[in-house]
Amino acid sequence: MELTGKIKVLNDVQNIGSNGFRKREVVITTEEQYPQHVLVKFIQDKCDLLDSFDVGQEVKIALNLRGREWINPEGVAKYFNAIQGWRIELVNSEQPTPQIQTQQEPVSFLDEADNDLPF
Repeated sequence: MELTGKIKVLNDVQNIGSNGFRKREVVITTEEQYPQHVLVKFIQDKCDLLDSFDVGQEVKIALNLRGREWINPEGVAKYFNAIQGWRIELVNSEQPTPQIQTQQEPVSFLDEADNDLPF
């Protein structure tokens, strides 16, 4: 699945527990008639994908929906959902502006003092 929108919140990486688990959350605001603010989690090495993005940029995130069941001590099932991102890219990435080249004078690699060389 994919989600497109503007970055509203970009949190820092959180280290959870002593086993090295990392997560980073980003909130994306969709651009539709009724905009939605969707929290997407990036975990472990995927946290680093968010380093080059900033609040306000329009992005497209590839994501997976995760769900799990938990049985509480009374034996009642509870269900939890998570939206987990695994790729992010700019939607309208800015193309680099072409550099205008100015006319340069030709450069000689021979020193003017070397004019009396036989070749």
